[in-house]
Amino acid sequence: MRTLAIFLSLAATPALAATGPFFSLRNTDFVVTLSFLLFVGVLVYFKVPALLGGLLDKRAAGIKSDLDEARALHDEARSILASYERKQKEVQDQAERIVETAKREAMAAAEQAKADLKASIARRLAAAEDQIASAEAGAVRAVRDRAVTIAVAAAGEMIAKQMTAAERGKLIEDAIGEVEAKLH
Repeated sequence: MRTLAIFLSLAATPALAATGPFFSLRNTDFVVTLSFLLFVGVLVYFKVPALLGGLLDKRAAGIKSDLDEARALHDEARSILASYERKQKEVQDQAERIVETAKREAMAAAEQAKADLKASIARRLAAAEDQIASAEAGAVRAVRDRAVTIAVAAAGEMIAKQMTAAERGKLIEDAIGEVEAKLH
């Protein structure tokens, strides 16, 4: 294990390729520096930084417009939500008013039904009392008529027993004359 650590430490050291004077093409550090400067120069010549800046500015402008649009949509959504909440409150208030009105109308209808029932009962009681009075009067009349019929029959029998045939004939002729006078 110790040998592996020593090997790795030797392998990690630089290759020592940069030997000699720095401003020589044999010096790799100088060649790499020149290549890097040449690469940066080509990038500047073709205006890559300005192009990248323009792309970044364009992207920033797009993000800003997206944020503005999102803010506008957010504000619009809030106003719509507030509108719907107002409408919901109005509908809820209207529903409560409808329920209250329905309760009042139901109570009024119940009171009216009670009053109508009392009036109906009173009419029926009056009609029943009238029927009882009428039946009572009819019964009294029937009893009176029956009493009159019985009294007339009894009187007729008594008169018939006490009367002679001549007196009966004379009564019949008087009754016929009386009927004749009333009819003409």
